[in-house]
Amino acid sequence: MAPTSDLNKDEQSLRDSVVFNSSKNEIFNNSKGLKGLAKKIRSKWKLVTNKDEITPEKLNAVQLFVSVGPRDKFSSQEIKSLTAYLESGGSVMIMLGEGGDVKFDTNVNTFLREYGINIKSDSVVRTVYFKYFHPKEALIANGVLNRAINVAAGFTFSEETSSYLGSSLQYLYPYGATLTADKPATAVLSTGSVALPLNRPTLAIYSHPTSGGKLVALGSPHMFSDGYLEKEHNGRLVDLLLGWLTNENPLELNPIDAEDPEVTDYYLVPSTDKLACELKVSLHESEEVSQDFTSLFKDVLYNVDTNLLPEVYKAYDDLQVKREPISLISPSFEAPFPRLQPVVIPPRFLELPPPGLELFDLDEHFSAEASRLAQITNRCTEDDLEFYVRQCGGVLGISHNLPESRRDAKHILEYVFNKIVEFKKLNQ
Repeated sequence: MAPTSDLNKDEQSLRDSVVFNSSKNEIFNNSKGLKGLAKKIRSKWKLVTNKDEITPEKLNAVQLFVSVGPRDKFSSQEIKSLTAYLESGGSVMIMLGEGGDVKFDTNVNTFLREYGINIKSDSVVRTVYFKYFHPKEALIANGVLNRAINVAAGFTFSEETSSYLGSSLQYLYPYGATLTADKPATAVLSTGSVALPLNRPTLAIYSHPTSGGKLVALGSPHMFSDGYLEKEHNGRLVDLLLGWLTNENPLELNPIDAEDPEVTDYYLVPSTDKLACELKVSLHESEEVSQDFTSLFKDVLYNVDTNLLPEVYKAYDDLQVKREPISLISPSFEAPFPRLQPVVIPPRFLELPPPGLELFDLDEHFSAEASRLAQITNRCTEDDLEFYVRQCGGVLGISHNLPESRRDAKHILEYVFNKIVEFKKLNQ
């Protein structure tokens, strides 16, 4: 652990609790959706829920501050309190989901941008189906950006094959967003090559150079919830992060991977749906426009005069038409109406009911005894034993040999037992 300048050892020893914030209408907390995570923390630390305003006094005895999916905005004073808490050696863990600040109506990025982190307003979607049906439940198998994460998670690196023995850390990233991680923060996990956007950060960490304060920003609040905590290697990952945030297990990142992580640039794609609804210009080729703009001005005057009247009069004489104003010919429309017919609706008489016939089960009367017994056996379960014995007695004709008051399962089995005993006596 790095030496601290703002906190002495006595002050550090007072930090014995982990706080789950609920003052910003978080979607998950230690009593709702994060019971598995709270159980892991409760075994070593005192667990506290904060429902009031975040102040420096409430953060004095806190080792780790956790906010999972806040849906209200932090005040400027609360952001200053978190910043001072982090710079004094405290640890902060922020999780936000798909849509970012816009969907959650919060301003978490205002605090994260001070450390080079920004949670985007997008969504991570897996391109092909594997194990999990929903495309937003993205299983990422090659998303580790820093090899120190694999080593800390228990995967051994082989120098001979330049790979990890067995497998590397893979995690389930449900309903999450991507991040932007610039210096001084470091991206340690990404979406890999099978989820869109490709190779974009999903988890970023920051460590204060002097006080040792730590920050973890994750783009999915569901990743460590009760429904996904034990999926894939999510449990190993949360143990790793909690150990680092609470100063129990140090994490030394690989300097080469930290300096140049394998992430791609964030490309914005135009909205085809919105552009298709916009007004479009003509696609016809136009004439080439002259480079000399002075030639585009037209200096020829246009006028209206009677110069063409002689030619018009000559055209009247040639066509032998009188020189008079043309009269309007009123049109005549022929639209005869169809022959009227009275609307008559024939009466509807009730049909005679079908003749009353008795219902017969043909299988019951014509099928063999073995088939009827098989049907009853397939239809009944162990709870239907009484019904099963009585039905079998009726099929085999045993019930007809018993009086009405003795046709239950007990007397049917008694009758069968007596017949078996009599049959055994004949063989003796």
